[in-house]
Amino acid sequence: MNKLRYFVESQAFGVCTRLGEKMNISASSIRLYFIYTSCLTFGSPVILYLIMAFWMEMNKHLRRHNHPTVWEL
Repeated sequence: MNKLRYFVESQAFGVCTRLGEKMNISASSIRLYFIYTSCLTFGSPVILYLIMAFWMEMNKHLRRHNHPTVWEL
């Protein structure tokens, strides 16, 4: 079961895990928050989730651009 969870988390941007680490809250409770609020507000938190995922990928790209490895020079 843990292998499946790690696979899904690595493929699903890792937004909930990252938020949980920053705010010291379990990632499962953040996932439940997104699920419940998506059902109550007809999916508007999904847009917020995608914006956060995009922002995390941009930060990763910018860090990689500022500190290139030997192979990227």
